Amino acid sequence: MALDISTLDPAKTVVVATGNPHKVTEIEAILAQSLPGVRFVALGELGNFPDPVEDGDTFAQNAYIKAAAALDNTGLAMAVADDSGLCVDALDGAPGIFSARWAGEHGNDAANNQKLMRLMEGVPRERRTARFHSSVVLVERDEDGEGVTHGEGDCEGFVGTEPRGDGGFGYDPLFLPNDTPGKTMAELSADEKNAISHRFHALQDLAQKL
Repeated sequence: MALDISTLDPAKTVVVATGNPHKVTEIEAILAQSLPGVRFVALGELGNFPDPVEDGDTFAQNAYIKAAAALDNTGLAMAVADDSGLCVDALDGAPGIFSARWAGEHGNDAANNQKLMRLMEGVPRERRTARFHSSVVLVERDEDGEGVTHGEGDCEGFVGTEPRGDGGFGYDPLFLPNDTPGKTMAELSADEKNAISHRFHALQDLAQKL
């Protein structure tokens, strides 16, 4: 059941530009200490809004586009959004901001992973280094204008040769974080993943600036 936007206090509500309630929980757990008394709600709880066109050149620009659109659509005063992806050194940082739609169809994880395996075939272990990067942005609007605060975070690791694990999503089955030797991101529990994830580090960075 959708929340009625008119019942929310704009000064004490942060709209999280996502339909994923787990992401809201993760964001709230870190930012609530820096924003006491604030309620975090998912954009998807407030209505069915069209996705903005993410045509930025960087993760930070795309995160801003999502947060600004959430404020435009809801009329609220504070929004948080993140944009993230996998950056592979041997592929000059690809897929990067195109991570979700790298193989052509947005969100086709299997096709994206197959493309990654194909392009990395034969690449030796020492050249398979990669990282998940996350940019998180808090946009605040009032009568004086708009304020934007960014947080950036990485999870370093390398690309495996075959997918393992059935947790997570995206490139998780092929990514082996340095923090969890021998385990892919998809083999970690949600708590283990959240403790080392790029979004966790980006949120911590953002929280320190608030």
